[in-house]
Amino acid sequence: MGFQITGMALKNLLSRPATKLYPVEPQVYTTQTRGHVDNNMDACILCSICVRKCPATALAVDKEARTWTINPFSCVQCMACVRACPRDSLSMLPEYTAVAQSMSTRTLVKPEDEDE
Repeated sequence: MGFQITGMALKNLLSRPATKLYPVEPQVYTTQTRGHVDNNMDACILCSICVRKCPATALAVDKEARTWTINPFSCVQCMACVRACPRDSLSMLPEYTAVAQSMSTRTLVKPEDEDE
């Protein structure tokens, strides 16, 4: 038994690491990576279709305040909202959500049009 443990220890010491040396070696994301939902507020028409399609109820739209809100802790990255958006303002970015100190929502405000 002692020789088996010694052999495993030597093998682990002399072999390459099984994990990446993050953050020294940055993560390379594939095209299938689902990181987080992003909204291009210039293209968004605040129609609330994404809110109705979201199975996790992670989205909210306030037309009067002209805001679009996502709770990244509730979002399951299913892309139902991205596929349902009629203006293609929603997209799935490959980068994961940044680490946060507390659970909070992210609210985006639609800019006022100059011709209104």
